[in-house]
Amino acid sequence: MKDWNSPVYAFFDPIPNIVEENGHWAHVFKCQGKSCKTMVRHYLDKGNAPLTGNMRKHVQSCWGEEVLQAADEAKDANEVQKKIMGSILQNGSIMASFERKGKGKITYSHRQHTKAKAKHVVQDRGFQSLMKMGRPDYYILSKSTVSRDVRLVFARTCQRIAKMMTEYAGRLNFSTDAWMSPNHCAFVAVLVHLEHNGVPLCFPLDVVEVPKSHTGEELAQAFEGILEEFRI
Repeated sequence: MKDWNSPVYAFFDPIPNIVEENGHWAHVFKCQGKSCKTMVRHYLDKGNAPLTGNMRKHVQSCWGEEVLQAADEAKDANEVQKKIMGSILQNGSIMASFERKGKGKITYSHRQHTKAKAKHVVQDRGFQSLMKMGRPDYYILSKSTVSRDVRLVFARTCQRIAKMMTEYAGRLNFSTDAWMSPNHCAFVAVLVHLEHNGVPLCFPLDVVEVPKSHTGEELAQAFEGILEEFRI
């Protein structure tokens, strides 16, 4: 155990289990992520027993590449435990670990890793890696739950805006914008402008696809349909 001073060991339980599998003895290291059940095995009768490649791959996928890079700058596992993992587990912020290191500008990735369809993005491996970066115990909702909640919030928001506009005592002003997408689909957006308690407000009511080109008649029909939907 005295040789287990590589920074990557800090992300696993300090005392591994010792098991025998098919006549081979192995050390089994369990990841310390609260919701992670991954076990990494080091077989003692193989030449690569002291290597940490599998550990590093798991830490990168479970804790995030930035956390692994920050750990690589530490001198040993003890420093990782005190200065990096401590701050992450305390407040769940990868920023805190970089601030503790105090080297260079604090940067992090905020882009989606892969090109996934919107309805499946919560199951995308790259998205989950991004969300769990520095927070391996972070719970991500299922796609059905996200879809249900988004639809519910959208419906309630539309109802609230419709109620505000129907009860509004002043004049409502509308603006529109129409454009053609690269795949030759025509769209029109409608916004409403009003004053509420002395504060000017602007709400996008809807963005709809126009089945034909941007003629005045087609745009008027789309506009009328939106107004009817909001009971104006």
